[in-house]
Amino acid sequence: MLSDTMPYIEGAILSMGESIRKRSVEIAGHRTSVSIEEPFWAELHDVAIRKNISINQLITGIDQKRVGNLSSAIRLYVLRDLQLRRIKNDVRQI
Repeated sequence: MLSDTMPYIEGAILSMGESIRKRSVEIAGHRTSVSIEEPFWAELHDVAIRKNISINQLITGIDQKRVGNLSSAIRLYVLRDLQLRRIKNDVRQI
Protein backbone atom coordinates (compact mmCIF):
# COMPACT_ATOMS: atom_id res chain seq x y z
CA MET A 1 0.00 0.00 0.00
CA LEU A 2 1.25 3.48 -0.89
CA SER A 3 1.35 6.23 1.69
CA ASP A 4 0.77 9.96 1.21
CA THR A 5 4.50 10.55 1.54
CA MET A 6 5.40 8.12 -1.25
CA PRO A 7 3.07 8.76 -4.20
CA TYR A 8 2.84 6.48 -7.19
CA ILE A 9 4.01 8.39 -10.26
CA GLU A 10 4.04 6.60 -13.62
CA GLY A 11 5.47 3.38 -12.27
CA ALA A 12 7.95 4.93 -9.84
CA ILE A 13 7.68 5.59 -6.15
CA LEU A 14 9.31 8.87 -5.16
CA SER A 15 9.99 10.16 -1.71
CA MET A 16 8.55 13.61 -1.04
CA GLY A 17 11.94 14.43 0.48
CA GLU A 18 13.89 13.73 -2.72
CA SER A 19 17.39 15.02 -2.05
CA ILE A 20 18.62 18.17 -3.71
CA ARG A 21 22.00 17.95 -5.40
CA LYS A 22 24.22 20.85 -6.40
CA ARG A 23 25.39 20.62 -10.02
CA SER A 24 27.99 22.67 -11.86
CA VAL A 25 26.82 24.20 -15.12
CA GLU A 26 28.11 26.71 -17.62
CA ILE A 27 25.85 29.54 -18.73
CA ALA A 28 27.10 31.66 -21.64
CA GLY A 29 30.71 30.83 -20.76
CA HIS A 30 30.37 31.41 -17.00
CA ARG A 31 30.55 28.58 -14.46
CA THR A 32 27.87 28.48 -11.79
CA SER A 33 25.89 25.88 -9.89
CA VAL A 34 22.26 24.97 -9.48
CA SER A 35 20.67 22.97 -6.70
CA ILE A 36 18.01 20.65 -8.07
CA GLU A 37 16.40 17.31 -7.30
CA GLU A 38 17.43 14.25 -9.32
CA PRO A 39 14.04 13.70 -11.02
CA PHE A 40 14.08 17.27 -12.38
CA TRP A 41 17.70 16.93 -13.53
CA ALA A 42 16.97 13.62 -15.26
CA GLU A 43 13.97 15.09 -17.06
CA LEU A 44 15.98 18.19 -18.04
CA HIS A 45 18.63 15.88 -19.49
CA ASP A 46 15.94 14.08 -21.52
CA VAL A 47 14.66 17.41 -22.86
CA ALA A 48 18.18 18.36 -23.97
CA ILE A 49 18.53 15.02 -25.76
CA ARG A 50 15.17 15.47 -27.53
CA LYS A 51 16.21 18.98 -28.62
CA ASN A 52 19.66 17.69 -29.65
CA ILE A 53 21.47 20.31 -27.56
CA SER A 54 23.72 20.17 -24.53
CA ILE A 55 22.25 20.57 -21.07
CA ASN A 56 24.33 23.75 -20.69
CA GLN A 57 22.75 25.18 -23.86
CA LEU A 58 19.29 24.33 -22.56
CA ILE A 59 20.01 25.94 -19.18
CA THR A 60 21.42 29.03 -20.92
CA GLY A 61 18.12 29.40 -22.77
CA ILE A 62 16.16 29.00 -19.54
CA ASP A 63 18.42 31.52 -17.83
CA GLN A 64 17.85 34.13 -20.56
CA LYS A 65 14.07 33.98 -20.06
CA ARG A 66 13.83 33.50 -16.31
CA VAL A 67 12.49 35.77 -13.62
CA GLY A 68 13.88 34.88 -10.20
CA ASN A 69 15.87 31.87 -9.07
CA LEU A 70 17.52 29.68 -11.76
CA SER A 71 16.82 26.39 -9.96
CA SER A 72 13.14 27.29 -9.71
CA ALA A 73 13.09 28.35 -13.36
CA ILE A 74 14.52 24.95 -14.33
CA ARG A 75 11.85 23.13 -12.31
CA LEU A 76 9.10 25.22 -13.91
CA TYR A 77 10.56 24.63 -17.38
CA VAL A 78 10.58 20.86 -16.80
CA LEU A 79 7.03 20.95 -15.43
CA ARG A 80 5.79 22.95 -18.42
CA ASP A 81 7.54 20.61 -20.86
CA LEU A 82 5.87 17.60 -19.23
CA GLN A 83 2.48 19.34 -19.31
CA LEU A 84 2.81 20.22 -23.00
CA ARG A 85 3.87 16.69 -23.92
CA ARG A 86 0.93 15.26 -21.96
CA ILE A 87 -1.48 17.59 -23.78
CA LYS A 88 0.00 16.58 -27.17
CA ASN A 89 -0.30 12.92 -26.22
CA ASP A 90 -3.92 13.38 -25.08
CA VAL A 91 -4.80 15.11 -28.39
CA ARG A 92 -3.26 12.24 -30.38
CA GLN A 93 -5.46 9.75 -28.52
CA ILE A 94 -8.69 11.49 -29.52
